[in-house]
Amino acid sequence: MENQYTDNQGSIDLNKKEETFQSRIDMIELRASLDKVKTEIAKVIVGQESMIEHLLAALLSNGHVLIEGVPGVAKTITAKLLARTIDVDFSRIQFTPDLMPSDILGTSVFNVKDAEFEFKKGPVFSHFILIDEINRSPAKTQSALFEVMEERQVTMDGTRYVMDEPFLVVATQNPIEHEGTYRLPEAQLDRFLFKINVGYPSLEHEIAIIRNQHETKTEDKTEAVDKVITAAQLKTYQQLVKEIIVESQLIEYIAKIIVNTRENQFLYLGASPRASLALLTASKAFAALRGRDFVTPEDIKKASYAVLRHRVIVSPEREMEGLTADEIIRQILEGIEIPR
Repeated sequence: MENQYTDNQGSIDLNKKEETFQSRIDMIELRASLDKVKTEIAKVIVGQESMIEHLLAALLSNGHVLIEGVPGVAKTITAKLLARTIDVDFSRIQFTPDLMPSDILGTSVFNVKDAEFEFKKGPVFSHFILIDEINRSPAKTQSALFEVMEERQVTMDGTRYVMDEPFLVVATQNPIEHEGTYRLPEAQLDRFLFKINVGYPSLEHEIAIIRNQHETKTEDKTEAVDKVITAAQLKTYQQLVKEIIVESQLIEYIAKIIVNTRENQFLYLGASPRASLALLTASKAFAALRGRDFVTPEDIKKASYAVLRHRVIVSPEREMEGLTADEIIRQILEGIEIPR
């Protein structure tokens, strides 16, 4: 099952077209380290392999993630566990309607001793940021994330503060509860590399979750999770992913997918060039997760759903008919010839 990707719209066998190859880039340490991360998370989380794999791909891509799912499907705890496996600073911000931008970014405080203003950094100044229920805060607060997510810096009172690397934002939101929430604007959504949709576990996993809870005697199960990757290692892995080989016909394949979203009659809004770059980067990350130093069409297909579903808008009439972004993306992928 490790190399079987299942999406709402079908499955893709990632072993189907792979052949024996001699790697030109040493990916052994990277894959071994990320396998350790999976093992640590599995001490607590049962199932949700797709969410975990996408989070790891985002780590390697140095991109931000939006996780959407109903309450109780382990969105927040999975992000917390991932942060625990990496030896970096971690901040959690609970978004609420009364949260102000200064509560996130920080504020200038007058220092009586020195008779001058001093900038007190907010919780966003960390390596791994977990934003719980990002759509609970109004646009003014959400917009505070624009600069820091895109440019990895904060400008305050004319001074630029550069974020330390690695810097990753993982945000969660509930798709069914709309009272007291504020829809994320397209410009904000476009800054997330992935939007991961998390569904309910299968019957088999549900049984395992209940049994695991019954047999666990410790109060805090997350204490069993160890740090297995340092910040320096992660930065090295991110640089390694950039060197992964992408053939010219696959670059054209990515471009065709993106352009097709703009020309699709069922979509009111297509994907921007930022989506092209995101799809390229994410495809390299999925190749790295499988120990390959080159991208295949299957890597691109696997990345397409999470990269595009929040960047396209279904036309109102098609949305009323029940057509989803994932279904349109599947149709687009099926309609484009796969490079050989």
